[in-house]
Amino acid sequence: MSTISALSKALVPRGPDGDVISVEDLPPPNTIRWVAYRKSLVAAAVIGGLITFEDAVKRYPHLSDEELRGWIDAYRKFGVKGPAQLASIRRRSGQIHAA
Repeated sequence: MSTISALSKALVPRGPDGDVISVEDLPPPNTIRWVAYRKSLVAAAVIGGLITFEDAVKRYPHLSDEELRGWIDAYRKFGVKGPAQLASIRRRSGQIHAA
């Protein structure tokens, strides 16, 4: 594989399952129910440069900056299951209550 080919492959945003993603693959702006995969998809889009952090916050007005940062950090640390693990950690620490 040439250096240019390897570089262009690295610059293509990929979702949590490894597939190339586009803005059309992201959850709709009015999403209310945030399952782990959707959270991971948004985190992967920001990390991969598909959308900026600021664009994500504008696109999803129900999310706080802090919540989105948490998803991104968890995704970087734990992968697709990271956002779900973050919620579990917060529940155990008493930061949020189980539904």
